[in-house]
Amino acid sequence: METSTKSARELYQEVKADAGRRRFGFGRKPALVNVDLQNAYTRPAEFVTAYETDPRQIEYVNTLAKLCRRHRCPVIWTYVSYLESGEDCGVWGTRSDTPDSLQNIKAGSRRAALDDRCAVDHGSDIVINKRMASAFFETNLASLLTFHRVDTVIVTGGSTSGCVRATAVDSLSRSYRTIVPEECVADKHESPHFANLYDMALNYADVLPVAEVLAWLEMYRPAN
Repeated sequence: METSTKSARELYQEVKADAGRRRFGFGRKPALVNVDLQNAYTRPAEFVTAYETDPRQIEYVNTLAKLCRRHRCPVIWTYVSYLESGEDCGVWGTRSDTPDSLQNIKAGSRRAALDDRCAVDHGSDIVINKRMASAFFETNLASLLTFHRVDTVIVTGGSTSGCVRATAVDSLSRSYRTIVPEECVADKHESPHFANLYDMALNYADVLPVAEVLAWLEMYRPAN
């Protein structure tokens, strides 16, 4: 088997440039699922686990959320947090035990809180505490999407290689058209970020410029 010497970024750019690649496309009704835009992952000056992001990531997410609300489409924010004992983190939390490890994102802590730059509308948005990578795992997300008759899931947040990818794979596995706005997801390092954008674009989602997603939402009209 021939071994590629191309970087993850180069591989992703090739897929991105392939005009002949068929898309899943947008459907009749979208939902926006913002994955773990919480201080533990968005505040690099405070927490070593924070991701490298597009400097306008949260701004773009807020604009997507505003457009979804305008059309009465669900806006969902997830965050991870755990019991003081950390036991609800399960085996996932046994790999390490440092102040910045996963099971030490305690319920009610600053690390667990959504970044205050996120324009959450607590009157209409849905906030879900998840405990594993996928936003679908042991949460009521799937039933919420069914109730709202959603067929398209727009996924933002972090990390690209972890919770975003897991959510996108589970979304497609449930037969939702899955959209990942490129500038709205982030990871700790460039390599896993682009490697997973490449793999999602190849197999699990339409990875699109956020401008294209915003343009579609601007023109969107709810189906009768």
